[in-house]
Amino acid sequence: MRSIHVSIFLCDAFSNMVLACLLEPLRVVRDQTGADIRWNILTDGDRAVTSSSGLSVSPEMPIADSPKPDLVIIIGGDAFRDVKGMTPTRNLGQLMQGATVIAADTGAWVLARGGFLNARKATLHWQLLEEFAEEFPKVEVLPDRHVQDGRFWSCGSAAAALDLMLLFIRDRFGAPIAFDAGAMFLHDNARRHGASYPDQALSQAVSPRLKRVVVLMSEALETTQSIPLLAEQANISERSLRRLFWAELQTTPGRYYLLLRLARARELLRYSDLSTDQVALRCGFANTTTLTRSLRKNFATDPLRDQQV
Repeated sequence: MRSIHVSIFLCDAFSNMVLACLLEPLRVVRDQTGADIRWNILTDGDRAVTSSSGLSVSPEMPIADSPKPDLVIIIGGDAFRDVKGMTPTRNLGQLMQGATVIAADTGAWVLARGGFLNARKATLHWQLLEEFAEEFPKVEVLPDRHVQDGRFWSCGSAAAALDLMLLFIRDRFGAPIAFDAGAMFLHDNARRHGASYPDQALSQAVSPRLKRVVVLMSEALETTQSIPLLAEQANISERSLRRLFWAELQTTPGRYYLLLRLARARELLRYSDLSTDQVALRCGFANTTTLTRSLRKNFATDPLRDQQV
């Protein structure tokens, strides 16, 4: 399991929700897999900053003393136009050197002000797109929910920040762990409202056609359906269905269907009183042995192993 050091750079009037959407999935991966993921909090100007809701946060250390990070998360805030006391461009550049950079909310404004996004694509909060384009004509501004250009990733809203972090986790740790992190992050909300758990875990950016297929899959976890039959039920050709999954989720329908069944199995093993055999049957597996083998093949940890410790 790869180790990752993260530096989280907060600006005045940053959003607590954006911070949570970027940090909590990493915390889930660390707690569920035992991965060595560490982070430290840095702030603009090495001074205490206040969130948009009034929470004061002090830096753990000056930026110059920060360990070299693998990932830098820059969360801008409502005070992005105020340059008084901001971090010198050189210091910010040294912090980001060689790291993947995620700029969220107005974080792209912070980067563009230092010239880091010249000749690059970027996005930020939708309300500022026109102003951002006028202020930084050397940046190619896109209205997308999130944008990746080399090692510089950017997004606007909290929902887009969650999607972007799950993409980062998928790239670093693999699709099963990213799927599990997203599901765990939204788990309580789905249970509380009686919603379709897999459907709630899907990004808001996926198409209605794809969501329809996933709902069909989620309704047939115990008695699994073939991919051709699912395509027929969704009024789409099998070939188009496979293209749709690859274009929007970078995986195959069969692979995604398996992850849904395994995610449901993990949920039942953690939160229900069902026996392992009962869980296996409810999730479309022939027996405990088949379920156990699939869990351990696809996830770094699984509830079955944890129960035996």
